[in-house]
Amino acid sequence: MKDNPIKPKRTQRDYNLGFKLAVVSQVEKGELTYKQAQKRYGIQGRSTVLVWLRKHGTLDWSKPALLMKSKTKETPAQKIKRLERELEDEKLKNQILNTMIDISESQYGTSIRKKYSSQRSNASDKNER
Repeated sequence: MKDNPIKPKRTQRDYNLGFKLAVVSQVEKGELTYKQAQKRYGIQGRSTVLVWLRKHGTLDWSKPALLMKSKTKETPAQKIKRLERELEDEKLKNQILNTMIDISESQYGTSIRKKYSSQRSNASDKNER
C-alpha cells in the first residue's frame, strides 16, 4: 500500500457578493481564466466560478463550446452546418421577440414597432444630389 498523506478535509465556504463580483470582473476582463481565479483564491468547487460568471457576469457563459475554439480548421461542410444552426437560432430568437412585442402591444396598448413611412426623409434626398 502507498503511504497517503492526510489531506485536509474540504469545507464549504460562503463567499460574499463583493468577492464574487470582483472575481467575475477579473475573469471577464481577461486578467485571469476562471480556473486561474479558482486556484489563486482557493475556491474549491470545480464549477463555482463558472456558476458566478453565469449568474453575475455580463458575457454569455452558457455555451462552453464557443469558449473553447477548435484548433482544427473548419471544413466548408462543417461551416455550412454551423451557420445553418446559427441561422435557426437567430430565427427562433426573432420569433420569440416578435411574439413578446405582440403580447406587449395587445396587453398595454402601446405601439413598439417602428412605423415605416412611404415618404423619403430630407436627409436621404440631400445625399443623392
